[in-house]
Amino acid sequence: MNITILGAGAWGSALAINLSARHRVTLWASDAAQIEAMRATGYNQRYLPEMPLPQNLNLTADLQAAFAGAELILVAVPIAALRATLQQIATVPMPIPVIWACKGFEAGTTQLPHQVAAETLPKNFPCGVLSGPSFALEVARGLPTAMILASVDGNFAKQVAQSLHHSSLRIYSSTDVIGVEVGGAVKNVMAIAAGIAEGMGYGQNARAGLITRGLAEMTRLGLKMGVRAETLSGLSGTGDLILTCTGDLSRNRQVGILLAQQKALPDILSQLGHVAEGVYTVREVHHLAQRLGVDMPICAAVYSVLYEQVPAVSAVEALLNRAPNSEFN
Repeated sequence: MNITILGAGAWGSALAINLSARHRVTLWASDAAQIEAMRATGYNQRYLPEMPLPQNLNLTADLQAAFAGAELILVAVPIAALRATLQQIATVPMPIPVIWACKGFEAGTTQLPHQVAAETLPKNFPCGVLSGPSFALEVARGLPTAMILASVDGNFAKQVAQSLHHSSLRIYSSTDVIGVEVGGAVKNVMAIAAGIAEGMGYGQNARAGLITRGLAEMTRLGLKMGVRAETLSGLSGTGDLILTCTGDLSRNRQVGILLAQQKALPDILSQLGHVAEGVYTVREVHHLAQRLGVDMPICAAVYSVLYEQVPAVSAVEALLNRAPNSEFN
């Protein structure tokens, strides 16, 4: 299959490296200098310096050239760039199947990726979302990974999942697009909370409790939005939540750890050098939860630390001092 991947960050590069073993892959970036550097060195030195790029990987900064001959477009840009990228795809004269691999809510609109796609892509473009517990570096290294591909068109989801699926990249299909996207978005917020707790030395008991209560918050929001509960107990919910809250490669968890050390957010983001989607997602999730009347105290605590200058220790103390309640209420 001819696959075009838009976005040469860590995630787009990892997918390009992984899929190049079985498909003809073109990797596009808007920064021509970045593409030239990748061609010259054989590495994506900025975003994925640990892994060499396959010799058969086609690199380009020409968007129209990237579209030429594509049988599948995989969008791996941050959600802040999703709308503009899809608008470019919409100019293609013939429909090309599109899947996106970004996670979060669009800032300002509080829209999930599929809602952005509905406003930008023509209705005859088959589309869906690829998500699940997956660190870019491990995918690039070919380590076993399980993901989920969701589309309202179940046959499309199955066909694309089967095309991309192999022994070390197991891809399952679903029709619950909203559920997959909600899980992928909210887990990043919980990872910041887990990082704060870890940075304050609260131990593994606290982390297990936080992950479990975080899943309860995610489920409450998801059910209010019409998702299927089993979706959030699967790869894009529980699976991604566990990985992002515990893994050393989690940028959102690292944000939380550094917040607990009383470092300023701008300095943290500069130090990371990568997008930590939870920083922006928490603002949209917090406002959405308020609008829908969904109780999400962990999200509210993270929001207060990031956007109301509440010290991390005070936010955690407020959570710990909440009155006890029935577990499933």
